[in-house]
Parts: sequence; structure tokens; C-alpha cells
Amino acid sequence: MHKTTSPRQKSFKRFAIGSTVVVAVASGGALLAGVGTASAATLIAQPDAQIAIFMVPLTLLVLATMIEVARFALRGPLPDSAPARIRKPRHWSPGRREG
Repeated sequence: MHKTTSPRQKSFKRFAIGSTVVVAVASGGALLAGVGTASAATLIAQPDAQIAIFMVPLTLLVLATMIEVARFALRGPLPDSAPARIRKPRHWSPGRREG
């Protein structure tokens, strides 16, 4: 019997719903705060904002990679692989006819 690395298949339904709610709330908050294209354009002209726009996603990517590596390393040993299939010899050679 084949062992799996996780006890059940993971569902991303909750994650998808949660991320959709977060995006909707953030968009609504930005509209209520009055963030528009003109104010965003003046904000992005500042060097600090440009650095933040580059560094925040990069930092989150590195952090997510480190979490995944730690999760993989702390999970324990991988399950045993299935034994190799035994190849049955075929009784065939060129020029030999069956029948």
C-alpha cells in the first residue's frame, strides 16, 4: 500500500474565499480613504515608496520560501518508495515467430 505524505487532500476553498474577502475589504478601504490614481501617482514618485513596492513583495516571497523549507524539513522522513517492478523476460528475438 502506498503511504501519502499528508493524511488527507488539502482544500484551498477556504483560502480562496478568505483572500477574496481580504481583497474586497482592502479595495473598499482604499476607496473610502480617497486613494485615487492622482494621489497614488504622487505617492509613487517618492523614492521610499518605490523601495517599499520592490522590497515588500520580495521579503514576503523569501519569508514564504523559508516557511515552506522549514515545514518540509520538520515534517519528518519521506515515506518509503514503492519497490521496483520486476520485469518479466520476454521470449522474443528478431526472426523468431510465434505460433
